Amino acid sequence: MAGGRRPGRGLGVTAVVLLLAGAVLVTVGLVVGRGGHQASEVGSGSMDPTYRQGDRIVTEEVDGDDIRRGDVVLSSIPERVPEGLALQRVVALGGDRVAHRPGDDALMLNGRPLDEPYVRGGEPGDGMTSFDVTVPEGRMFLLGDNRGNSRDSRYFLSEQSGTVAVGAVRARVLDDWTVPVLLVAGGFAGVVLFLVGGGLGVASLVVGRRKAVPAPDWAAMPPPPVR
Repeated sequence: MAGGRRPGRGLGVTAVVLLLAGAVLVTVGLVVGRGGHQASEVGSGSMDPTYRQGDRIVTEEVDGDDIRRGDVVLSSIPERVPEGLALQRVVALGGDRVAHRPGDDALMLNGRPLDEPYVRGGEPGDGMTSFDVTVPEGRMFLLGDNRGNSRDSRYFLSEQSGTVAVGAVRARVLDDWTVPVLLVAGGFAGVVLFLVGGGLGVASLVVGRRKAVPAPDWAAMPPPPVR
């Protein structure tokens, strides 16, 4: 030991700090990431031009109570989409009245025109389908943004007015990828810090156990007298 301090003590302290920081970042990433952020690929053109076939999207798991009008969601509707999930927009929720007739300039939601800047070509309908639906509680009315090429609630009006249970929602599409990107980056940073901290910890142990080389016996002998 030099100056009363154990050799390698500084390395050991740094190692502990890095290990703790790495563990915190990895844990936060895992815990928050369990919110179900996932990336997937759009498999059809029903949401064009908002999401085109082949586009990559990021989603988060949500409960039915968290669904809002205007959300684009992935829903499990096997009777309509036997394989995979349906990517569609929530136009109306429980208690809402949504209506449209061919030739109308806009969908009517609760008696007012619905502004839909996301619809392909600005066409609120497919030019053929007419509907006037009051959505039951706990359900939703889903439409694709590409109204001319979307197998959505309009074509299942005989089945509970085309509505779908909010419990069918598996995830909501995120427009802002900041959170999932930060989670991934933080997780990687945590792993790096953990590995570096582990390496410094090993180095600290090696330095601390290194013994000083003993001085030879002759070095302690008094010098011979000068004659």
